[in-house]
Amino acid sequence: MENHPFYQAQGSEIELFERAWRNRLPLLIKGPTGCGKTRFVAHMAAKLNLPLYTVACHDDLTAADLVGRHLILDGQTVWSDGPLTRAVREGGICYLDEVVEARKDTTVVLHPLADDRRILPIDRTGEQLVAPASFMLVVSYNPGYQNFLKGMKPSTRQRFISLAFDFPPAKQEEAILVGETGIDEMTAKRLVSIANAFRALRDHDLEEVASTRLLVYAATLIKDGCDPTLACRSALVETLTDDPETAVALREVIDATFGR
Repeated sequence: MENHPFYQAQGSEIELFERAWRNRLPLLIKGPTGCGKTRFVAHMAAKLNLPLYTVACHDDLTAADLVGRHLILDGQTVWSDGPLTRAVREGGICYLDEVVEARKDTTVVLHPLADDRRILPIDRTGEQLVAPASFMLVVSYNPGYQNFLKGMKPSTRQRFISLAFDFPPAKQEEAILVGETGIDEMTAKRLVSIANAFRALRDHDLEEVASTRLLVYAATLIKDGCDPTLACRSALVETLTDDPETAVALREVIDATFGR
């Protein structure tokens, strides 16, 4: 366990992940940016002792980026596996982060892997890989960014079981900051109170709220000896807004919390 990435469980997500893996079920994780989705997958890969291939999805991601392509090396044409293919061959986890950012014609390649066939056809080599029992497909997205054009196709979504993530309750989030950075409990408590005050402003003054990830950044700076208000301004305020009036309001929350 010492080598596992630190992860503070919020509920039954670890049990559900393990059951999905044992029963060869693909998993979709949805939740806001910075709430721990990627860390959770890394933790579970380490816990199950499985290789992990993570793909940050984007508009230009192609099927070849996932499956592989022919390359010219030393004057010869050689095949190079993509991360999805490597995960299938090795029986590991392939994690597609923010999967809705990828083009729909790209994610179609997942369909035969995400149903009872569990196969990966590679047209360019003529192979048809059968996923071993240990292989698992995991995808994630942020519902807050989802719109009509970037929603997941129902034909893709209904191939997955799903987990909904959110920012943890205050006590758990404090424990995450302490466990992740070694910060003292009082400072962790103050940072979480700042985050919750900021989160109350969502859809009003802030498009995105303070994530657990940003709190970890602030705590890391403070643990290193940085002034707490400076750490919070850098990791939270300046990251979350460019509006001068909103920034002033956020800084007032920080100053009040740390007694400035």
